Amino acid sequence: MRCPVDNIDMMVMEYKQIEIDFCHKCSGIWFDKGELQLLMKSATSSSPGIPALGGEAQETRSYGKRKCPICGKKMREVGIGEPKIEVDVCQQGDGIWFDGGELQELLKQIAAGQGTAHGAMKDITAFLGDTFQAGK
Repeated sequence: MRCPVDNIDMMVMEYKQIEIDFCHKCSGIWFDKGELQLLMKSATSSSPGIPALGGEAQETRSYGKRKCPICGKKMREVGIGEPKIEVDVCQQGDGIWFDGGELQELLKQIAAGQGTAHGAMKDITAFLGDTFQAGK
């Protein structure tokens, strides 16, 4: 799969049987449909603020310049979290793209909303930071 920012091949990493596509150049992260929800459920009992791809209406900012690495159509920019983090979501529901550091910021917001981050959330945040060096 090719990065929607740099158009280079992404690396595929696996975390708890969830495949995560990572661009080593821009530090962006791609989740296929349902993978992000699985990641969040492994850390929390729900997936707060995560777009349900291909289903419910989203808070769409605009159609961005990035194209989905699966279907090739322009993705929509969607605000999630509080404060809002702008992510790119495939119109066809193929997946969601986080620029470098955005996923880590979302995880911090979720952890802050739960009080102190518990073990699973800390594990995921540490994995993302150590493996992808996101947000650095």
